[in-house]
Amino acid sequence: MKRETEQGYFHKEYEGLSAGARRGANYIWLLYSIFFFVKPVMRHDPRYWIENLAVFLVFLVIYIWYVETRRPAIRLPLVGLIACMGFITIHWNEGGSYFLIFSAALVPFTVGSMRQAMSLLFAESLLTGAEWLWLRENPINFAMSAGFMMVVGTANAFVAEQKRASCRLAAAQEENAALAKVAERERIARDLHDVLGHTLSVIVLKAELAGRLLGRDDERAAREIAEVEKTARTALAEVREAIGGYRAKGIQAEIDQARMTLEAAGVVLHTETVPPLLKAREETALALAVREAVTNIVRHAQATECTMRFASAADGFTSLEVEDNGAKTIEREGNGLRGMRARVEELGGRLRIERAAVQGTRLVIEVPGLEAKPSAS
Repeated sequence: MKRETEQGYFHKEYEGLSAGARRGANYIWLLYSIFFFVKPVMRHDPRYWIENLAVFLVFLVIYIWYVETRRPAIRLPLVGLIACMGFITIHWNEGGSYFLIFSAALVPFTVGSMRQAMSLLFAESLLTGAEWLWLRENPINFAMSAGFMMVVGTANAFVAEQKRASCRLAAAQEENAALAKVAERERIARDLHDVLGHTLSVIVLKAELAGRLLGRDDERAAREIAEVEKTARTALAEVREAIGGYRAKGIQAEIDQARMTLEAAGVVLHTETVPPLLKAREETALALAVREAVTNIVRHAQATECTMRFASAADGFTSLEVEDNGAKTIEREGNGLRGMRARVEELGGRLRIERAAVQGTRLVIEVPGLEAKPSAS
């Protein structure tokens, strides 16, 4: 199931669009096929036109099959067929390099990892060189084809890797959300049983007793009714307190969720201090900052470890530091970081992004608040 999610995401990357828009996004790349027809246009030979048109129609059938199929096992052989068409046609139509470049562009979206994509791209480039050695034709055409294949394929490999990370993150979040819902349902059932079970039994017994005492000992019956009212009010307060616990989980719950998400992505989370006592708005801002930081680490950082720590500054601010050891650092702020900065600055806080001591990124968020607890966890 996981492999199917990673390999099949190429057909799901435009899910936010309509079905027509998704097809348009896939088929718009066929515009580059104009390069395949440059030589037929220059040669006024009807037979040559028919031969090239027949080849392109075969390619078109293969590509449509690739786009429309939902079977991942078929896609790689189809890409191989497109590459073979390039190797066959390039020696009598230089525009055949279009098929080679097109297959190189599809490879990263077909296999399941960056390593597999780069291995296939390198193999395709070597085959292009071997064909030139065999045919001894124009070396510039073959060199440019191999170069374009590596450039386009490598660029798409990085895009594909990012999208695979997004799929893994979405899958982990979906699984965590489902597990959290089940856990909450179990907790609600358990807590409500513990809170109300005994209390309701007491109310029933006292109500029955008061009913039997009516007309015989009205004074005691009135006391029992008063006890019923008091017990019922206590039960109502306990229910409200239990429900309130689900509505305001706070930053500690967000850190626990972050730990589950990071572990699912193969990242170990270290927490050096416990969360401080903060006002509701500041705690919400830090909780959302933790969520956005974890999302960035999973999607972009290529990290294996993450550290979160709280500290207090001399000016009364409470700081949250989120540091990772990722190979990639934040080059520019996206919508998530810009939204986080705006939210923090609305509270009079500060946000800065630094390079970690060895490698990776350190995100520092400072908000007005109370002093952080010094105990480690």
